[in-house]
Amino acid sequence: MSSDYSFWKNIVLIVVFFAITPITLGITMFSLISFKPNQSNHVLGASTSRSGAKVYASLPDEFPTVNGSASARDARPEIVKQYLASYDSSLVDYSEFIVLMADKYGIDYRLIPAIAQQESNLCKHIPPGGFNCWGWGIHSRGTLGFDSYEHGIETVTEGIKSEYIDKGFVTPEEIMSKYTPLSNGSWAAGVNQFMSEMQ
Repeated sequence: MSSDYSFWKNIVLIVVFFAITPITLGITMFSLISFKPNQSNHVLGASTSRSGAKVYASLPDEFPTVNGSASARDARPEIVKQYLASYDSSLVDYSEFIVLMADKYGIDYRLIPAIAQQESNLCKHIPPGGFNCWGWGIHSRGTLGFDSYEHGIETVTEGIKSEYIDKGFVTPEEIMSKYTPLSNGSWAAGVNQFMSEMQ
């Protein structure tokens, strides 16, 4: 019984094959004849031929290329600038100069703004006309002033390097022991906190 079923199944498949194959070949030939390339039109994306379907190109003649190069930019001035701006400091325009001086004298770029924050709330509480945001040279004998913020930034940066770091006072705690020896530790804690905000 199963052999009769297989026989008729094979007959049906052969009949279907020979019936569909000529139809498929006919449609294919008709399509090839209808879609002749238009020799007079080389514009990609459209054909002006009236006899046949419009054919659209999927690829351009030339592939576009991207030219250019990526360059690394120092993010530190922007970090300092955003920090100073968030506190509305008058030092905000000197962000690049602060980093430049830190690199020139080999100190952490965050130290000078952090000391200014601890000493004067970023220049909000300073002696008038002195541009001294760091409490530098302010003592019982008088107050040291600077000609400009640039002068103050460079003087303090160079002084921190030569009078503190080069003499072994490296951490905020060590700097505090000489910079403001009467502090109960809050000076170093503040400087550390402000430095951590600039990361």
